[in-house]
Amino acid sequence: MSLRLLVVASETPKQRDARRKSVGQSSDETYADTLRALDPSCDVELVSCVDGDKGFSLDELAGFSGIIFAGSPIQMQEKTSETRSAAAFMREVFEAGTPSFGSCAGLQIATVAAGGTCKARDDGMQAGFSRGIVATPEGRTHPMLNGRPLSWTAPAIHSSVVDRLPPSATVLARTNDTPVEALEIRSGSGVFWGVQYHPEIAIGEIAASLRRQSDELVEEGLAADPGAVDAYSRVLETLDADPERRDLAWQIGLDDEVLAVEKRTRELRNFLSYLHERAVA
Repeated sequence: MSLRLLVVASETPKQRDARRKSVGQSSDETYADTLRALDPSCDVELVSCVDGDKGFSLDELAGFSGIIFAGSPIQMQEKTSETRSAAAFMREVFEAGTPSFGSCAGLQIATVAAGGTCKARDDGMQAGFSRGIVATPEGRTHPMLNGRPLSWTAPAIHSSVVDRLPPSATVLARTNDTPVEALEIRSGSGVFWGVQYHPEIAIGEIAASLRRQSDELVEEGLAADPGAVDAYSRVLETLDADPERRDLAWQIGLDDEVLAVEKRTRELRNFLSYLHERAVA
């Protein structure tokens, strides 16, 4: 059975255009292409939850097989028209009962919509990769993380984290400096699976994002100067083009959990499998 999927953007029009200039696509467009590559039979629609794009009634939201929230620079700890709009959209998704998934900002939008809170990350920006992710006891048996090893690395770029969980949440994975790397939220009639990292993006897009935020990385002390950011980004781009460059992978500490598409996208693949199983149940 073909899945009907809705990808939700939380980038503003200006942010979407900036990302298109950097990597050729906005975050939701990247997500849509990743989903189509994982399941060529799926039908994907796009909508924004922050810029006044067309909305959907509860019945229309319930008609989708799954709803996926893409990442963005939105800061859910701030009180803005965008954050209020995003949380309101997610509450409607919960009410509609359609299973949902989110990466990075998507996880934080769902957290706030269900009654939790977010905050700025204590250690500043996480840029490039989240390393040493481990599943909680609940996560070790959760279908979203099926196939992940005891510890793994994943693409990640974010400056805020979940601070207080909603009452309906279960933490599925964490790192030493990010207390919620993966979770499940049950709210209303809906269930949400989310990760703080980015299983949907290739490391070439991480390279472009680092370049786009080069000045901020220098200010935070993560790079000595823009040239250092560019040099690291060039290594990532080379690896993206040739994942068999084991010498480069060794130098920056990456393995197949990042470099192999079928492993990097594991949470998304597991979510799509869940949707297919639900469709035929």
